[in-house]
Amino acid sequence: MAGNLIARSVHDLTAAAWFGGSLMGAIGLNGAAAEAKDRSERTRLSSAGWMKWAPFQTAAFASHLVADLAIAWENKGRIAKQEGVARDTVIKTAVTVVGAAVTLYSGLLGKKVEKLAGEGAEGATEPRPDASDELKAAQKQLKMLQWAIPAFAGAVIVLGAKHGEMQRPKNVFAGLRS
Repeated sequence: MAGNLIARSVHDLTAAAWFGGSLMGAIGLNGAAAEAKDRSERTRLSSAGWMKWAPFQTAAFASHLVADLAIAWENKGRIAKQEGVARDTVIKTAVTVVGAAVTLYSGLLGKKVEKLAGEGAEGATEPRPDASDELKAAQKQLKMLQWAIPAFAGAVIVLGAKHGEMQRPKNVFAGLRS
């Protein structure tokens, strides 16, 4: 049991950090920043909060990757022999990589919004009607991505749970290929 305990714990905790951090940011941080009286402070405060979170998110992604590799190495035989495990591993890896890319792109958009904070905004992801096209486009994308990111993270958590269920002895024996 102890062989994968640390790797699985790191895997699950980092996915939880990605999910919880992104959801709290979308609801709590962006929502609170929208309450600032000074319109130019709304995007600046939101950007500052996201930039404080970014190093922790990066560390979580890196730790998640290392844990994923350790789990895959430990389970390489099962991945090769148990029906559906290789397919689900590929799917989970793809969801993780695409989700990480979307998260990174969101960070780049956030830097653009931070640069244009002086224009003011209705909220972190809601531009003013007279905002520049550049700010409007970035905020419009961020408005959508702030919900897509926790969806990716949630999918990774669910797929991880599915992998765990596939390791139950009755499922391993039922799925072994001859």
